[in-house]
Amino acid sequence: MKQDLEDSKDSRGRRIDLHVHSKYSDDGVLDPEQIVRIAKKMGLAGIAITDHNTIRGGQEAQRYETEDFKVIVGAEIMTDKGEITGLFLSKEIGARHLEDVINKIKTQGGIVVVPHPFDGLRRSAFHITEEYAGLVDAIEVFNSRCVLGRYNRRALEFAARYGLPIIGGSDAHYANEIGLAGIITHSDDIRMAILQHDLETFGKRSPLLNHVRTKTRKLWRKATKWTQ
Repeated sequence: MKQDLEDSKDSRGRRIDLHVHSKYSDDGVLDPEQIVRIAKKMGLAGIAITDHNTIRGGQEAQRYETEDFKVIVGAEIMTDKGEITGLFLSKEIGARHLEDVINKIKTQGGIVVVPHPFDGLRRSAFHITEEYAGLVDAIEVFNSRCVLGRYNRRALEFAARYGLPIIGGSDAHYANEIGLAGIITHSDDIRMAILQHDLETFGKRSPLLNHVRTKTRKLWRKATKWTQ
């Protein structure tokens, strides 16, 4: 298993971005159909739509799945300890206690991922410790929206220390971010490729302007809500 925290040069495998947000996230703007169209144009073989606290975007995007393009339904769920991502979901998860969320994900056959676990600039991050290492299935070791490279490196070090599978994702909120990061695998079974370490990661950072756009959008939505 190779772990490339910059750009993978292996174009022979299937590239899949495992962290994308649609308009169904409170800070998202992209229509699920638009996401699929852009992802295909970028040469991706699949995406995971992981909206905040809902699988609605992923379910809608599945309408546009084809034999050559896989859509994984997921959600990035805010728990009492920080954010946890569930991949390969089929039902909404209403729980918010960490252990309950993990159990709900696994009960429906999903994979439990810790996204951007050591990003010191995100209050939403779940700073996973040894205590919880045995409860999760994978660690996101490259997130394009981690401003500082050391956050991704710490995630990779944690995964290696505890023998956990790894993934990568762009954390895309805008069109120009889709496909910036993800995994490369030769397997047709993405779920097993993750669990069996049968993949590489690839990625590059998102432009800082996208962070500014997201922050501005959140503030605008908050202000609009208060004036309604």
